[in-house]
Amino acid sequence: MSIQAEKAERFRTLHHADHPLILPNAWDVPSARVFEDSGFPAVATSSAGVMVSLGYPDGEEMPRKDLVSVIGRIAGRLSIPLSADVVSGYGHDAREVVATVKLVLRAGAVGINLEDVDHSRGRLYPVRSQVEKLKTIRGLERTTHIPLFINARTDALSYALGDASAKLREVIDRLSAYRDAGADCLYPMGLVDPASIATVVRAVDFPVNVMVRRGLPSVAELERLGVRRISFGPSASYAALGLLKRASEEIRTQGTYRSLLEGAINFEELNRLAIARRPEVGAVGRTRSGSP
Repeated sequence: MSIQAEKAERFRTLHHADHPLILPNAWDVPSARVFEDSGFPAVATSSAGVMVSLGYPDGEEMPRKDLVSVIGRIAGRLSIPLSADVVSGYGHDAREVVATVKLVLRAGAVGINLEDVDHSRGRLYPVRSQVEKLKTIRGLERTTHIPLFINARTDALSYALGDASAKLREVIDRLSAYRDAGADCLYPMGLVDPASIATVVRAVDFPVNVMVRRGLPSVAELERLGVRRISFGPSASYAALGLLKRASEEIRTQGTYRSLLEGAINFEELNRLAIARRPEVGAVGRTRSGSP
């Protein structure tokens, strides 16, 4: 088994452990390495974090080749599994999306996060279209021999028509279809209230991912509700840039540097974040096996 395939198997196992997988989302090599050094067993990328860091808004305005390049740089510096946010796959049909997924796999990722939003039109893709994409992606394993992990996201809470109840029904219907099409985990974007989370978890009876955002219950509460994966999304980017904003304001208005210096790493630590961390021989599958 290749190292990448072994990482993929490990990543899948993490979604069925005794506790939810806490998955931090990085936007560049050093942020990913910080998460690895902190003890997280896997890392994902944040499309918003990556794209904004290179001067593009979140979505699919950033050239696909640039996104794949960042994913490859991050994957090449980690000894733990990396899942890549590929937005909606840079394509309207299954053939185009699969081409993106192939590039991401070659770059070293072992999982993807795939949205169901047509960013060019600002609306949801039809369920049938999204199901076809997922089934075709699932079929890649026959040729790549890498057990790709698919996190299928729906933005129905934001884009579906109707009241809150109708939107939640659309979320459940879409997630159920994506589950049956071969997804490994289901991601109802925007879901934060405990009652709705519990309703979705019960309805789909499958691993569910929620994202850290204001109003989200604690990890312990989410575990009680049956959530299997908790991702950072762009929240780490928000936090890092919020620190820079506060530090800038302090220096500009007060002439002091406390916010900039307290808790900061040093030059040597910064340089080390550019160096790949290698797992012990034969330990790829068990490196930092528990969630923090």
